[in-house]
Amino acid sequence: MITLKSDREIKGMQAAGDIMVGLFHALEDYIKPGITTWDVDHFAYEYIVAHDATPGELNFEGYKYSTCVSVNDMICHGCPSKDILVKDGDLLKVDTVINYHGYLSDSCHAFVAGTPSPEVKKLMEVTHKALYLGIDQAVVGNRIGDIGWAIQNYAENEMGYGVVREYIGHGIGPTMHEKPDVPHYGEAGHGTRLKAGMTITIEPMVNIGDWRSGETADDGWTVRTLDGSLSCQYEHTLVVTDDGPKILSSFDNDFDAKYLWNK
Repeated sequence: MITLKSDREIKGMQAAGDIMVGLFHALEDYIKPGITTWDVDHFAYEYIVAHDATPGELNFEGYKYSTCVSVNDMICHGCPSKDILVKDGDLLKVDTVINYHGYLSDSCHAFVAGTPSPEVKKLMEVTHKALYLGIDQAVVGNRIGDIGWAIQNYAENEMGYGVVREYIGHGIGPTMHEKPDVPHYGEAGHGTRLKAGMTITIEPMVNIGDWRSGETADDGWTVRTLDGSLSCQYEHTLVVTDDGPKILSSFDNDFDAKYLWNK
C-alpha cells in the first residue's frame, strides 16, 4: 500500500533530514586517509544519538551497523570494518537512515578521502547529475518509469556508464522500505502514477563499467561490481507535491533552492 503523507508527517521527516544533512557536513571534515570505515560508522552513531535520534539501519534485519560505508568498487551495503583502512583517493559512499521520533530520512552521499582522481571526480559528477535528472521527473501525474528513464538515458546512453538494476529506490515512512519501488532504469510513461504526498527515495548507483553486481560477500551484505569497476551513489528522500518535488534531505541549500520544502 502507498501512503500519502500529511504536512505533520512531512515536517517530521524534514526534521530527520536536517539531522542527516548535519551529519554529512560533519563527515566532509572527518573523512580522510588513515581512518577506517568502522571509524566512520562510530562517528555517525555518536552524531545521530547526540541529536536525539536513532540510526534506522542499526539492527535492521540483523544489520549490525549504523551506516553502510561502501568503498570504491563496493556498490552498496558495505559493512564498516576496523580492517578497511581508508587510503588517499578512495571513494566512500555513506548511506544511512535517521529515525527522529518515528520519522525517517534515508540518504547517501559520496565522499573522497584526500585527492580524487579524474575518473572518480567524473563518476561523482555523473551520478549526482543523474540523481537530479530523476528528481526533476518526480512530479504529480508522471510515472515511476519517467524517473528511471531519465537516469538511465543520461548515465548509460549519454555517458556510457552502467546503472545498477538489482538495488533500487523505494517509498519511505513510517517504515524504511515501502511501496512504490523506484528503479533507476525503465521506460518513460510506465509504472505507478505519482501523487502529491508520496514520499520516496531516489538513489542511483552508477558503475564506470558493467552495470551488473557480483555475489554478495561472506558478511551477507556487501555488494561489489561484477567487473571490479568503481561505483558511486547519491540518494535523497523527497516528497511529491503539487509544486514539484521537494527534497527532505537537502545537502546544499543553494544548489537545491527550488526543491526545498516549506522554506
